[in-house]
Amino acid sequence: MKTLFRFALLALVLLVVALLSALTAMRFAIHGQETKVPDLVGKTPAEARRIAEAAGFEMLIERQYFSATVPEGRILSQVPAAGTRTRRGWQLGVAESLGPQRVEIPNVIGESERAAEINIRRRGLDVSAVSQILMPGATADQVVAQSPPPNASGVSAPKISLLTAQPAPPQACVMPSFVGHTLESASAALKGAGFHLGNVTSVAPAAPSPASIIVSQTPPAGGKITAGAGISFEVR
Repeated sequence: MKTLFRFALLALVLLVVALLSALTAMRFAIHGQETKVPDLVGKTPAEARRIAEAAGFEMLIERQYFSATVPEGRILSQVPAAGTRTRRGWQLGVAESLGPQRVEIPNVIGESERAAEINIRRRGLDVSAVSQILMPGATADQVVAQSPPPNASGVSAPKISLLTAQPAPPQACVMPSFVGHTLESASAALKGAGFHLGNVTSVAPAAPSPASIIVSQTPPAGGKITAGAGISFEVR
């Protein structure tokens, strides 16, 4: 009994040692591939790429910003930060300096979205985002606001966001019933209400005529329809 207990205890100790060895090896394998991220700020993109690749990383210029302190064409910032320990092969994202702001922010309020984009890009700037807002009285697709505002100074990014007027939704109304009316009277009513006549089919051998009586309609009565929609009838 005592020998069996000693054997079990020895097996347990060997198992614990094996687990600790495996964890140590795994930790070494993971952290053994880690290295410090080099400092790329202030370097040219070519210099920064060489330094990053020599340390086992990739480098990507993700964005550009104006800067009054970092000269144009130099790395302005980086992620992860210099000195951070991370795995080799990871990508370092950097921002490139455009130097001090020398481009005037144009006033594109009142222009169409297309005209505003042309005006912005012609000055070497980009459109960051375009949002829409329903604004009564404004022409659809017209720029009603911008950020940064016209002639702004101290701008960080060479991009302008636009807010344009959203087209008014089509007016909707409830579909009336034309069943029992003549095709002629229904057509006149549709035209006067801003709709148009769709397909007309006949359940009788004779072809549809202005005096034909409507027996069914599409869309059915009570449904919602928008201005300009076509209405189809079946007549006899």
